[in-house]
Amino acid sequence: MYKHIVVLTGAGISAESGIPVFRSETGLWEQERVEDVATYDGYMRDKNKVHEFYNKMRRSIKTKEPNPAHLALTRLQQEYTKKYPGSTVTIVTQNIDDLHEKAKSENVIHMHGELNSIWCEHCDARYKYYEDSSTETKCNLCGSKKLRPDIVWFGEMPYRMNEIEKALYECDLFMSIGTSGVVYPAAGFCQLARSVGATCVEFNLEKSAVGSSFNYGVYGKASQTLPEFVEQLIENGEYKN
Repeated sequence: MYKHIVVLTGAGISAESGIPVFRSETGLWEQERVEDVATYDGYMRDKNKVHEFYNKMRRSIKTKEPNPAHLALTRLQQEYTKKYPGSTVTIVTQNIDDLHEKAKSENVIHMHGELNSIWCEHCDARYKYYEDSSTETKCNLCGSKKLRPDIVWFGEMPYRMNEIEKALYECDLFMSIGTSGVVYPAAGFCQLARSVGATCVEFNLEKSAVGSSFNYGVYGKASQTLPEFVEQLIENGEYKN
C-alpha cells in the first residue's frame, strides 16, 4: 500500500467545471495580457484594473461546482486514510478557485494563492475575503488601504514550498492532474518524487510537457478517469496498470 500520497492539480481539473484555462500560446488570460493582470509591475501600473480583474473572477467562481474529479480526491482523502491507518493524502493545487473546498477536501495547499483571500502589504495579514476589492478597501486588521489580491503572480515565490517539498520527499505515490508541465516549480515535482522512489502517474487530456518523466500516463477527461483510479487505490492500496 502507499503510505503517503501527494496530488498536484492544475487548471485542467477545473476546466471541466467551466473555469477558463490560461492560454500560454496567446499570452492572454480572460482576454487580458498576463503582464497587465498577473505581475507586480502590472499591478503597480493600474491597481484598480487588477482589482477589478480578480473581482470578476471571484464573482464567477461563486456559481461553479466541483466535478467528479474533485469529488474523487475528497473520497481518496476520506476513505483511503480510514482504510489504511497512518496513510496521508496531501492535495497541492496550482488553481486559485475554491472547488476543492466546495468538494470538502481538507488541508489543501494553494501554492499560487486564492481568489477568496486578500493580502495586506502594510501589516502582511492574509485572510478570507469574498467581496469586491479596490484601492479604497481597508484591511480588517490594521485599517490601511494597501490590500492586494492574495495571488502569486509571475516572478513571485509560490506559497508553502517547504511543506510541499517535505511531502514530496516522503511520498510513495505522486499524482499530477490537469497540469501543463511548463510552470515551475510545479513542473519539477515529478522528478523530485521519483528521486525518492515514488510511483508517478499523470492524468491529462494528452501527454504534458513533462509527461515522459512519469511512470504512467492516464489520458482522457479527469472526471471520467480519476474516479475509477481512486476506486482501485481504495480497494487495493496500490495502482495496477
